[in-house]
Amino acid sequence: MTKTSETTAHAADSRYAMLRLGLTLLIMTVGSSGMYVVSVMLPAVQAEFGIDRADASLPYTWLMLGFGFGGVLMGRLADRFGVMWPLLAGSVFLAAGYIATGLSGGIVSFTVAQALLVGLLGSSAAFAPLVADTSLWFIKRRGIAVAVCASGNYVAGAIWPPIAQHFIETVGWRQTYIGMGIFCGIAMALLALFFRARPPAVAAAPVGNAWNATAARDMTRPFGLSTTTAQGLLCVAAVACCVAMAMPQVHIVAYCGDLGYGPTQGAMMLSLMLGFGVVSRLVSGAICDRIGGLRTLLLGGVLQCIALLLFLPFDGLVSLYVISALFGLFQGGLVPAYAIIVREHFPPKEAGARVGTVLMFSLFGMALGGWMSGKVFDLTGSYHAAFVNGIGWNLLNLCIASFLLFRLYRLRLRTPAGPVSA
Repeated sequence: MTKTSETTAHAADSRYAMLRLGLTLLIMTVGSSGMYVVSVMLPAVQAEFGIDRADASLPYTWLMLGFGFGGVLMGRLADRFGVMWPLLAGSVFLAAGYIATGLSGGIVSFTVAQALLVGLLGSSAAFAPLVADTSLWFIKRRGIAVAVCASGNYVAGAIWPPIAQHFIETVGWRQTYIGMGIFCGIAMALLALFFRARPPAVAAAPVGNAWNATAARDMTRPFGLSTTTAQGLLCVAAVACCVAMAMPQVHIVAYCGDLGYGPTQGAMMLSLMLGFGVVSRLVSGAICDRIGGLRTLLLGGVLQCIALLLFLPFDGLVSLYVISALFGLFQGGLVPAYAIIVREHFPPKEAGARVGTVLMFSLFGMALGGWMSGKVFDLTGSYHAAFVNGIGWNLLNLCIASFLLFRLYRLRLRTPAGPVSA
């Protein structure tokens, strides 16, 4: 088969696209492990290196910063060479990063390994590039397809924390990292070999009204704003949304330890939270296909705020399990909604770069939120103020989403051809 025929053999929404989506879910589950294991390691690393909570949170912060920048870098490489090659490179660097972390002699070398090898060059290949790639393989039900893809990130969060906690208790955190490096590197490399085909939206332009109702919009003026302004607002909203999201995800293990329940209970709560996040992402994807990405974002933001409020008055063991499940169920669809918003309101040919940029800022929000919550704890001796801080950032996200939705309604009223779906 020639190179040209190989790149055009598979169509959007085809059986191959569905098979590829399943493999995407698997490779993202493996590649995203580092985002959640570092939170489980936090108490053990803090104790061994003799540092405070904010310093122990820095590896997560720098990991997420590297993850964000790496998503844009790997996304551009995927646009040029196809997603297989960034995935293969990512498997090598992820393995090297885990092993280097396990051999680190202090918090500085630990943080460098997490930021550069695990975040920037490793796990980043298995997130933003795959989300953008999936959005190009589907026209019908794009929302649910992107949600299934992004669910791999939360499947990783549901699976890896209890596994890591078990091995931390039996063999230690260093050996756990080294073992994960060997397993994840090999598994990710083998899965990457199945991603050679290029998306049909890249190999050939879509025929007819392939972009559904979004073709009716003026995509040079998303929300009636310049593309720079619209992108900027989405990026700020993503930061605010994920600062709030990071508080429970990064610190629930340490929070349970402070309350006397132990890190094992915290790891189980994190796993439960992210397991319900998978359900949330799938449901939100279906909702996106019906009401659009922006309305889905607003709905998820309101529900996430409610869950954060529930952490304030309740800190019993059973209530924390219930609230963790609710938090996962409420917030899981937020990040995929940004990818759908970009696909609905910006030109398709710019999808890779713009999806990668918005997701990069969402990861910046996770990084900032992880560090900020630890700093607030160090200053106040309690996580109560950290939850309040998260609620404030969540309200900023709601304000931006509401403003953009208001802009859409104004545009609809000015358009004589009829309403435009948000």
